[in-house]
Amino acid sequence: MSRPLVLPRRSLMASAAGALALTPWTKAVWARGAPAASDKAADALFRALDERIEAAMKRYHVPGVAVGVYSQGREHVRGFGVTNVDHPLPVDADTLFRIGSTTKTFTATAMMRLVEQGRVDLAAPARTYLPDFTLADEAVARSVTVRQLLNHSAGWLGDDYGGFGRGGDALARYVAAMKQLPQLTPPGQVLAYNNAAIVVAGRVIETLTGKPYETALQELVLDPLGLKHSGFFTDQLIGENIAASHDVEKDRAVVTIGSWQFPRSIDSTGGLISSAREQLAYMRFHLGDGKGADGKQVLTPQSLKAMRSDPGPGGTITMELDGVCVAFWQRRTAEGVPVFQHGGSWGGQNSDFFFVPDRQFAMTVLTNSTSGSRLLYELGRSGWALRQFCGLSNPPAVPKAQPPERLAHYEGRYKARIIPPNGPPDQILDLVIELKAADGGLRVSGDSDISSVAFYGDEYVLATDSVGQTYRSDFVRGPDGRIAWLRDGGRLWARQG
Repeated sequence: MSRPLVLPRRSLMASAAGALALTPWTKAVWARGAPAASDKAADALFRALDERIEAAMKRYHVPGVAVGVYSQGREHVRGFGVTNVDHPLPVDADTLFRIGSTTKTFTATAMMRLVEQGRVDLAAPARTYLPDFTLADEAVARSVTVRQLLNHSAGWLGDDYGGFGRGGDALARYVAAMKQLPQLTPPGQVLAYNNAAIVVAGRVIETLTGKPYETALQELVLDPLGLKHSGFFTDQLIGENIAASHDVEKDRAVVTIGSWQFPRSIDSTGGLISSAREQLAYMRFHLGDGKGADGKQVLTPQSLKAMRSDPGPGGTITMELDGVCVAFWQRRTAEGVPVFQHGGSWGGQNSDFFFVPDRQFAMTVLTNSTSGSRLLYELGRSGWALRQFCGLSNPPAVPKAQPPERLAHYEGRYKARIIPPNGPPDQILDLVIELKAADGGLRVSGDSDISSVAFYGDEYVLATDSVGQTYRSDFVRGPDGRIAWLRDGGRLWARQG
């Protein structure tokens, strides 16, 4: 998750699908059905990964990185750099970072445990479990399902980071205040990133267990998986090696004061603190047979598969998605092999997380700088790691100049609504951008860091931001067939008129 004042400043960049060469070993492995890698070949891949991380750390002034990889039966987990440039300690596999929105997948895993226990039905309306649930649109409050909360199709404005204190009622108070959030699209029809919907899912977990969300998650997920060093509250993690947050000023990393603070009310959508080692263990659980650290069954294989099935509406969240399953993004590849992904960003902590069941591959990367998003792009969203380790690639994205008569259908003013993270919780601001045809694409001006978009598919575009980074966005048509929205970073800009 991120806290942009101007939507959307990139937290995690997407790929422009550059042509990246496959190693001879990778070509041979995937040509004959992915046998286990030799130690020598695997060591060469891990060494190439380490070198790429170290080069990117220097290029983008990232003080600390931790990485965890599982590939063809082997693990590679290590740290680079330091936790804090002012008080440097080495980053290692157990250094703790805030993982941000990857927390959503933990919330979904807890929910699936309740599904197996017969206590919740993903197809049931959320109001089945929250009788007092209220939204701006009463029809939506009655009908929105638990699955729609988890697959980002609930349809209301989702970027509400309101804080409601440190008490155990913080999440309940947040949900009670959600009636201020305007409904943007009908539930179940459009992919639009929705932090607030995951908070509602967290509240469902609280209500069904009778415990605060953090306690319920500990008992349902963290403890059974043996994740002993992950948690939500730093006062409970005393003695752990925790990575400080950094920004970059004049080409040097500086510690940011106060950025670590996180509202308890939104813990279920982004508050978890964890390490590369424990994130990799969590992904291996999802790649495995559903057994926990003690060998006991935590989820059935059928439930694990269900979490990666039936994606909701597709589109883009800085990359092409077939949709979101039970909180896991189903990332599209040119080869048709799905990648299940998430990532997170908060206050100078940027992370990425993806796994490929068909290749028995998983990778997590944690960074302690705002500039870490660029490092993550080079490793993951560019497609580099997937090519090297899995023989997979992003769908091609070759910009093509469009005639003026086609671009006319996309020109005009677009409006997004935001709640400033540091403003009054009931203040909703309008942002406006203007799209005009230029050089076979669209030039963008106004309240966004996008400078231009170039078409590479029917409704898919490569967006370029103010620092020259590119990522994937798309346009969304309304029921009348006309362009209704620009979806950028998973957020919606409504076309005006």
